[in-house]
Amino acid sequence: MELLTKELIQELLAAVQSPCLSLYMSTDKTHPENLQDIIVFINLIHQMEESLAQKYSAGEVQKYLEPIKDMVHNENIWNHTLNGLAVFSGEGMFKVVRLHKSVEELAIVADSFHTKPLRQYLQSLEHFHVLCLTLHDIRLFEGNRHSLTEIELTIGTPKTINEALGDELTEKHSIVESYGGIGGDSTPMHHGHGGKKEETEKDAERYFRIVANTIYKLYSKPSGWPLILAALPEHHNLFQKVSKNPFLLPKGIAINPSSVSPDQLAKMAWEIVEPEYNMKLDSLIARFEQARANGKGSDDYKEVAVAAVGGRVDTLIVEADRIIEVRITNLMTGNTQKKHLSNPKVDDLLDDMGELVIKMGGKMMVLPTEKMPSETGLAAIFRY
Repeated sequence: MELLTKELIQELLAAVQSPCLSLYMSTDKTHPENLQDIIVFINLIHQMEESLAQKYSAGEVQKYLEPIKDMVHNENIWNHTLNGLAVFSGEGMFKVVRLHKSVEELAIVADSFHTKPLRQYLQSLEHFHVLCLTLHDIRLFEGNRHSLTEIELTIGTPKTINEALGDELTEKHSIVESYGGIGGDSTPMHHGHGGKKEETEKDAERYFRIVANTIYKLYSKPSGWPLILAALPEHHNLFQKVSKNPFLLPKGIAINPSSVSPDQLAKMAWEIVEPEYNMKLDSLIARFEQARANGKGSDDYKEVAVAAVGGRVDTLIVEADRIIEVRITNLMTGNTQKKHLSNPKVDDLLDDMGELVIKMGGKMMVLPTEKMPSETGLAAIFRY
């Protein structure tokens, strides 16, 4: 299993040897519902098999599909699914990615990997992390406007103060923690043998610093997502002080995180993120509208394709669930031609165009249908 990071997407985009096989599907975390996952998976394999057969011999088709077919009998994968699964297979490359978000079923064989759903998943416009921190342990969630899912912390992430400090923990002194209550209503309770406040404060500061550095290195930096701290009011200032994480939002959730459900936590987190999300989205759409009015923007895919191959696209906005079965046939002129997606050389035009824009130093944003500033599936802001 691979951890979804910007580096993984770059690795997928760098693949040059075709065919590139991309598979996306939603999965179920519960039994017996997850028994249907393998059936869906096999059906998607059949779609790729039909696509490959248009160009390759029977022996070649089986060779290309073998790594993916081997997954059918891999119980470790199907017994530990989340909400979605993405699989990428090509010459010298095989990646399996578990996703905390459901995705549309998709099986594509093309000259490049289909990465648009991953780019939408990683972009920081509406995704975020929530760090639940107490003096005893931590929990990390990832979420968006719709849901909040706990992350299984990777090896190397200290889950408790004992793991973080080890032999450096001042065991003979008390740990100060607050129990129950919400916000300022919680009451600090001291327990232990020594009761030396200075030593426990030093332990807390060292613990918070280790947690802050680890979360930044393993989660915030690779994803670029905002980080929201959920902790007792008295812990926020100290954590903000020791953290060097530029993605940590100044406003957090002042609460004992153990006292609320994930659903309540998700609602509180989105109340913090939503104003910033709406501001960024409004700014992006306003930029496009102004650019189009000035002749420096377009929502016509033929015009955008010409601009993309010429390196003129600064920002490309594409619709998440739209598939345009068109191929850029000439990377010098930007000429396009309608092709069926079952063709083993054809991917979604929006995915191909996004890949091209990124390689040319531009940016790509993937938006849900209701947020798109056009009805054509794309909108581009040109450099000139």
